Amino acid sequence: MSSPAQADLSAAAATRSVLRIRPFRRLWIVLGVASFGDWLGLLATSVFAAAQVSGDTAKGAAFGTLIAIRLLPALLLGPVAGVFADRFDRRWTMVICDVLRFVLFASIPLYALTGASGALVVTWAAIATFLIETITLMWIPAKEAAVPNLIPRARLETANQLTLITTYGITPIGAAIVAAVLDRSVRGLVGGGLPNWAEPAQLALWVNSFSRLATALVVAFGIREISRTRTGEREPTEQSMVRQFAEGWTFIRQTPLVRGLVLGIFGAFAGGGIVVGTAKFFAASLGAGDAAFYLLFGAIFIGLAIGIGAGPMIVRDMSRRRWFGMSIVLASASVLVLAFAIHLSMAILGAILVGAGAGMAFLAGTTLLGGEVADELRGRVFAVVQIGTRLVLILAIALSSLLVGVGGSRQLAIADLGISVSSTRLLLLVAGAAGIFAGISAFGQMDDKKGVPVLADLWGSIRGRPLMPTEPFVSSGLFVVFEGGEGAGKSTQLAALAERLRGQGRDVVVTREPGATAVGERIRSLVLETAGAEAPSPRAEALLYAADRAHHVATVVRPALARGAVVISDRYVDSSLAYQGAGRTLPAQEVSWLSSWATGGLKPDLVVLLDVEPHTGLSRVGSRNQGADRLEAESIAFHERVRYAFLDLAAADPKRYLVLDAARPVEEIAEAVARRMEEVLGDPAGIVHPRPAQGPDTTVQPELSDAELVTMERPT
Repeated sequence: MSSPAQADLSAAAATRSVLRIRPFRRLWIVLGVASFGDWLGLLATSVFAAAQVSGDTAKGAAFGTLIAIRLLPALLLGPVAGVFADRFDRRWTMVICDVLRFVLFASIPLYALTGASGALVVTWAAIATFLIETITLMWIPAKEAAVPNLIPRARLETANQLTLITTYGITPIGAAIVAAVLDRSVRGLVGGGLPNWAEPAQLALWVNSFSRLATALVVAFGIREISRTRTGEREPTEQSMVRQFAEGWTFIRQTPLVRGLVLGIFGAFAGGGIVVGTAKFFAASLGAGDAAFYLLFGAIFIGLAIGIGAGPMIVRDMSRRRWFGMSIVLASASVLVLAFAIHLSMAILGAILVGAGAGMAFLAGTTLLGGEVADELRGRVFAVVQIGTRLVLILAIALSSLLVGVGGSRQLAIADLGISVSSTRLLLLVAGAAGIFAGISAFGQMDDKKGVPVLADLWGSIRGRPLMPTEPFVSSGLFVVFEGGEGAGKSTQLAALAERLRGQGRDVVVTREPGATAVGERIRSLVLETAGAEAPSPRAEALLYAADRAHHVATVVRPALARGAVVISDRYVDSSLAYQGAGRTLPAQEVSWLSSWATGGLKPDLVVLLDVEPHTGLSRVGSRNQGADRLEAESIAFHERVRYAFLDLAAADPKRYLVLDAARPVEEIAEAVARRMEEVLGDPAGIVHPRPAQGPDTTVQPELSDAELVTMERPT
């Protein structure tokens, strides 16, 4: 498992590898500049409009009106904006949109210089803002749909991290700082008597305007690759815009993965919006003031940045489909943390976790959409996501604040139990529960590792060992394994069982590990016959056994099971867990993961463990008059560790194990094995029925069920 420092280096290397791609690096730089200008313009436009009128009421109305107008185009024109990104050349769509925004942003301060009345200036600022936002609706999906064509798919997540952190983390903070510094410095220099053109708000609008001109020029002449898809030049479409619009929505509705991604992203942002909308009333319910509200508001965006920036480094190679669903559940469960918070510190932690869950869900969802959606549909899908998240966020803030505003922070009594709950907490409770349900539903639709335990997979991914789903496989045979220490008599009992089954007319395949194949024979000589300084190290030994097992399962075991044979093997996965895990003291979970990956999750139907005391077993080996191999030559302490590891595995999964005392007479052991085989096979004259798909061997000690112990014979 890599250390945190190694993980950080890996993340830094991934970032450098993305920035080495010149077209993306140029796009990222101009997007950063444009985003800074947009945030500065958002602040400046609203402040500029408020400055044109007098009176607190009029100023407040002007400020609020400009903010509302920025959202209005998304409501009216959002659904069709993505059609432009899929219908026309994306590079020239971005260039034309940025040139128009340059003109419109510059027109606001220019119109003020004409000496028009404040009311007229505000009116034009509102009109220009509406037009700018309308154009932005076409620019955003064109940009989002173009990014996957500039970089390898494996680096798409890193690219999305860079753009999202820049857009929603670095540039808004920078814009707020610059706006504040600009206001104080300019006013200090001129003593408060500013000409119109030198007003900080007007200067900010000029910055925003020229940042858009710079973006247009760079995209037009420096990032020509945006015009091309991965497979060549975009071909002009012959469909009507109405047909394209309908096709985009049909694709989202009928594609489970995309539908789950879109709805999941909306749900995550709805949770964040509800927290923002209720934060002021929630702060009041804690007995805190406006400062607490600002802390909660800021905590959400801190969490958002943490989720986007650190999330991939934490989960590492975990399936992004699984990570997406789990992130939604995290965000929603964190809303419940807020609902039960009894102190401001607990509430701030919950707000950070809400933001982190929403940020991770947004990053994972955006990355999956960029990689899974075909290029000709990507613009429309991204338009729905980008515009929908803004609308969902605003609506969640508005509706939640309205609901808690109506209820205030009143305490709602519950019957006569002496318990009371504020309406704010009740809303958070309902929202959190609904979000968890939505996250679990999305997870169920998108899970690409069915049968793999979720929490074990998460922990394994954090440690750098994500669990593998079972390899698809239809078996109509039976897989029996004999395990035990040295000299336990496995070969004798294996031969007796094979002879009995063949006498019943069954197809029987007898095999062993290692050495059942030509490749396995060479591996066997390496691990058992090579001694001294040339002997493989414990980790190398585990890898060699896994290599033999992978080839053995693929070429011998699975083909025989597929045709309905009974496969009887001398040793299998449990030998690695006992010998390399307990004997060599390697981490048992890592050996288990390695073996599960090598076998594709194939488990035996029955494991016959012949338990032998090490002294007895090794004395039997010595009586064969042949040299001991590397494992037989190990110390008594080594073999004792192996023995108890086998017994622990059997005790943890008694349904699959038959444990027999190897000191008993050979005939008694053979008869016990035969009785157990009759239980497994049923009618000896019948046909072995197909078995359901098996899950991967992901844990060393599954949960013990005492009721199952009745079928197990333990040594005394």
